[in-house]
Amino acid sequence: SARAQGIYLDIVKAAKEEILWIFPTTNAFFRQDKIGAILLAIQAARERNVIVRILVPGNSLIEERVQQLKQYCSDHIIIDVRYIEQMSETKATILVVDRKDSLVMELRDDSKTTFFEAVGLSTYSNSKAGVLSYVAIFENSWRQAELYEQLMKVHEQLKIHDKMQKEFIGIAAHELRNPIQPILGLAEIVKSKIKDAKQCEFLDVIIRNAKRLKRLTEDILDVTKIESQSLDLKKEQFNLSDVITNAMNDIMINIDFLKKSQRNEIKLLYHQPQDIFIQADKGRITQVILNLLSNAVKSTEEGTISVSLEKKEDNDHVVISVKDTGTGIDPEILPR
Repeated sequence: SARAQGIYLDIVKAAKEEILWIFPTTNAFFRQDKIGAILLAIQAARERNVIVRILVPGNSLIEERVQQLKQYCSDHIIIDVRYIEQMSETKATILVVDRKDSLVMELRDDSKTTFFEAVGLSTYSNSKAGVLSYVAIFENSWRQAELYEQLMKVHEQLKIHDKMQKEFIGIAAHELRNPIQPILGLAEIVKSKIKDAKQCEFLDVIIRNAKRLKRLTEDILDVTKIESQSLDLKKEQFNLSDVITNAMNDIMINIDFLKKSQRNEIKLLYHQPQDIFIQADKGRITQVILNLLSNAVKSTEEGTISVSLEKKEDNDHVVISVKDTGTGIDPEILPR
């Protein structure tokens, strides 16, 4: 009503020390800016050094209008705005002046453009207890908005740092991978031409560790591709049983497996079923199976590692299981 608007503007005009404002929606801010309430607060700040603090839901239009309003202010004038989430439950504009007077205006219809149509019941109070309760609400929301702004700044800094870190890892992995292939190739050529068993053993160490470094750099590159959502899958038809057999053969020449098998501490079992052909990325499937087998070898000091392949009844799914008698997954890590 006109009376509510008049009381509202009079309270703002009368401010001597401080104006605290909570706007529940962006529309509420613009409607009250339209009737001159915000400019009255700026005038109080300029003429009487009144401190003005505003909480309002943020968007680009609000931020643009706030910047325009701040142009009316000089350096010594304190008008501070912080952005909050749009209120969904308590929809009321709260105004507190000099911590002595409060006016709470309920929002009747936020879609309306005029103050009269949008505002419902308005409640004025100069009760100390009532006014201070609204001050407490404001200060609590102000601190939360401040913390949120700080968190967002930290988040942006971390995003920049994370991007730089990923770029560095990607470049480093590429640079590491480039010299590995010549090392492998030349070591295998030299090995094919020498007869001395001791020298062959040394070359085996070089080849094994070069392959290990190659797998590591490829894993790092894969992680960066997954995080940047640029990992491409190359599907082809292949025999899954053959892939498992080849992966097991690779694991059986792994140094950890060789040491344990030579002491008869570990066995690798695979009951090969009929051939099962699937359409998938052969390289990635091989990588997963090798990782599972490698983990099983690391965690199994004594016992067996068994691999099984099963086609489900619906013929649309195939399950590869790797079981070991090792220590198992730590209970704290298992939920993850």
